Amino acid sequence: MAKIAYILLCHKDPAAIIQQARRLTAVGDYISIHFDASVGAADFDQIREALADNPNVVFAKRIKCGWGEWSLVQATLNAVEAAEAEFPRATHFYMLSGDCMPIKPAEYAHRFLDASDADYIESVDFFGSDWIKTGIKDERLIYRHYFNERTRKALFYKSMEWQKKLGLARKIPADLQIMIGSQWWCLRRRTIEALLEFCRKRRDVIRFFRTTWIPDETFFQTLVRHLVPEAQLESRTLTFLIFSDYGMPVNFYNDHYDMLLSQDFLFARKISPEADELKTRLGRLYAAQGADVKISNEGRRLYHFVAGRGREGRRFAPRFWETEASLGRDRELMIISCKKWHVAKRLLHRAQQESNLPGVEYLFNEEATPLPDLGGIQSTLEKRTRHRRALLRMLFDYYETDRLMICIDPSNVDLMQDFYADRCTTKLLEIQTDITDDYLIGHAHRVGLADDNTPPDTLARLLPTIRYDVTFESERLRDADFPHFHRIRETQTADENAAPLAEFLSVPYEKARAIAATEYLYVD
Repeated sequence: MAKIAYILLCHKDPAAIIQQARRLTAVGDYISIHFDASVGAADFDQIREALADNPNVVFAKRIKCGWGEWSLVQATLNAVEAAEAEFPRATHFYMLSGDCMPIKPAEYAHRFLDASDADYIESVDFFGSDWIKTGIKDERLIYRHYFNERTRKALFYKSMEWQKKLGLARKIPADLQIMIGSQWWCLRRRTIEALLEFCRKRRDVIRFFRTTWIPDETFFQTLVRHLVPEAQLESRTLTFLIFSDYGMPVNFYNDHYDMLLSQDFLFARKISPEADELKTRLGRLYAAQGADVKISNEGRRLYHFVAGRGREGRRFAPRFWETEASLGRDRELMIISCKKWHVAKRLLHRAQQESNLPGVEYLFNEEATPLPDLGGIQSTLEKRTRHRRALLRMLFDYYETDRLMICIDPSNVDLMQDFYADRCTTKLLEIQTDITDDYLIGHAHRVGLADDNTPPDTLARLLPTIRYDVTFESERLRDADFPHFHRIRETQTADENAAPLAEFLSVPYEKARAIAATEYLYVD
């Protein structure tokens, strides 16, 4: 059975650290604590005194730590060395921060680690990947960094500028492929032993990383990949974390319990200091036995979905080559918009039968929408949206028509606005339908916000947000003040829906009445 030695780097909140250590060691695991020496001795003394009688706790040699500096790696190595020496029965070493909490029972974590003989560490090629989104990249490695960019910004960049001018770029150790990834890893004992031995023998590598910038994202990631066969590596972290659009870690609060529990991770960060109820529940969870754990893993999608509500959508701005492009002044584009896609498709197909008008289903929403071969422009949703006017011009030409029906999801108001800005005549028909909870759950599954294992409590919290989203989309259509805008309702009779359909399709009332009698479009 796996036994975990937790490597805890921390610098605040002594009471929380004491509680964390007691919680993790109560089930037989171990913890090695490095408490930042930048913080006064009183807090550290409080922790040490409270845990003095716990044989599963060891304290690492303290050093002062600075964000982005080698000191964070050295503090980690100090804690790893202490744990490796003190806990010979530890099979795995798991890196944590003071903001981390377990989101699975200990027995689940042990079974998980026993099931696969692997190291878990996010590790991707430094130069070949886009892991670094902003800021300097190659300069992190090829120049020596003696100043902290956060506390001595001017000296940090001045030093790098002078090294560039003097041609002092250095070479990377020839036998290493530099990797990068999250600092939150879980490594097997033999990997830790090999890593510590490597550090003792290869002082040149240590000297190199000492003056790199943010080495906690590259040091362990590079050495583990260098020392461990590819087949024994899982390039992922077992700690669940989300970054906001601004690159900041997202905090988790009391109402995130069900969502966190269902993620395919063993720990999560950052747990808000104010989330006392969440900490209590997760603490009880770690010691629980026989708990039923179901993985749905929708957390990141849920966060970005909910966080994005209420924001202004991206505008589908015309590309420079489309500035003078038009679908054609004499052409007519008829947009059918309905959240229940199967309802819009039924109307489209019936309208085709009754009027011989060509039509295309949700071409900007569904990759699998049947389309003719148009030279590749139709091959992906991204291409269709990016070249939307060119695509529709080709469809008009392909069907040899001046009138074309298409389906678009109500969320794509900006796409509709772009077509309304064209010289062609654009019409819009909204089909309003009853939206049940079952439909919303199905919609959440279709768009990846949930799956079969998503807890009912999570779905219950999610449904009001999705329902509001659907209502908001309909209101946006109305507020857009589109000309030639028509609406039919599922709650109306075929006779009531026939008139707006006749205007929208420019067909006689009798044909519109036959279309309106399509199943799902009317009440008896």
